[in-house]
Amino acid sequence: MTDSPIVRAPMDPAEQPILDSLLGIRNQLEFMKQDRSCFVKSEEVMRLYAETVKQVNKLNEIRTHKRDEQNRVDTVLDDCFQLISLGFMVIGKNNEAPAIYSVVSTIKRLLDHLSEAAFYSPKDLDMISHQLQSFRQTIERGRDTLDPHLVTLLEARLTICETTLARLEKILSKLTPELAPLYDKLVSILRSLSACNVKANYPKAEVADLMSQAKEIQIKLNLSGIHGTTEDLLESYAEKLKEMDKNGEAVDPDRLVTDLLTRCLMWGEIIEDRHGKLGDGFREQFDKLLSIRNSLESKSLLQAWSMRETDVYSYQRQLDRIDESRDPEGYFTNALGTRADLQTQRTLLYLLRKSYALIYFLLTSSEPVSEALLPIYNQLKTLKKCLREVQKSGGVSSPRELYPYKMKLNSVDKMRVDGKFMVNNSIPDGQAAVMALMEDCYELTNKLQEEAEDLDQKDTPDEATSNITAAA
Repeated sequence: MTDSPIVRAPMDPAEQPILDSLLGIRNQLEFMKQDRSCFVKSEEVMRLYAETVKQVNKLNEIRTHKRDEQNRVDTVLDDCFQLISLGFMVIGKNNEAPAIYSVVSTIKRLLDHLSEAAFYSPKDLDMISHQLQSFRQTIERGRDTLDPHLVTLLEARLTICETTLARLEKILSKLTPELAPLYDKLVSILRSLSACNVKANYPKAEVADLMSQAKEIQIKLNLSGIHGTTEDLLESYAEKLKEMDKNGEAVDPDRLVTDLLTRCLMWGEIIEDRHGKLGDGFREQFDKLLSIRNSLESKSLLQAWSMRETDVYSYQRQLDRIDESRDPEGYFTNALGTRADLQTQRTLLYLLRKSYALIYFLLTSSEPVSEALLPIYNQLKTLKKCLREVQKSGGVSSPRELYPYKMKLNSVDKMRVDGKFMVNNSIPDGQAAVMALMEDCYELTNKLQEEAEDLDQKDTPDEATSNITAAA
């Protein structure tokens, strides 16, 4: 996925010109990503995409008999595709195949981590399954116009994700309707306990509440308590993790729930004893992951107004490097090469996985609108939300109350030139999405006005009768 400690094959000298070209393309893409003085231009992204595909075709000609080779050319090529994929999102081409690349890479990471963590909910898998199906349809729509290499690359990555997904789905396949809610609740409790474990100030009351919820489920299932020293619990927890590696086989539903409950109870007691304390030499890794997690959470809250999709690239790469720096058995190590103890390992993995999940959220919630049109799109989105709230609260008592909303809507509508929203004499992608949103706002405004006018007509006769009565 990126530069990693894995040993790469030596590069064929014939590949050097390709590497030089790809490095140049990557530099241009990174400059485009960092330049905030102007909007990302659609034609620039498409030009760099065409140049990258051209280099891929040259590479294929050289590697006729060594298709599986991986060296620095592949690393830089992956960087280029990641940036191009994010660039397609920035210019509003979210529904075109090249935009899929970055999201699929993140899904692959998420699925690997769900498998390693050995706990996840059916909702997690349903969400990813729906996304992968959508991507398959996108590739099919563009198959005739896309470069064959890109199609092959994307299909291969999708197949890997689908295989892992099917294995994870099979493990949960025997969950009954009665046990499924308990299992989902335990997944939520375990994740919440891990979130408490990384807070700056240990949330004693929150942890106690979560443990109380777990013990209520324990009573329902008639499971004996979990006791022992921290060392005993850590050892038992490690053994439980090994037991949970099911190799894609369907699991007895009672065993699935009781195993997860046992993990919740043990993890809660470990947290209550350690209060988030890390092993020696792991503070730097913890601080870095915590900083990335916090930054991504901030972007998820302000995404509509402040984020450019290419901003995600640097976070992806930092996380990939941290993930791939683990030893062959998946353990984090400190500067002395010492493996993290179980509590430190699970704490670092929680932050790593949470960060990947936030990147997935940011990418999949990206609007199919060019960066140049986002200010208009976001204004209309906010206006629609306000009109919805007015509608929910019972509408308006007079058509006059709709004047501010109408004025805003008209001011946006007047920005169109020949029916299109123009930016610097160009027509950015996402016109259909903006127009659909504007039509929704008009429809809501008209509906609220009609309701207000009907109300006025009903009130008028009553007012006239009151006046006659008063005059008499």
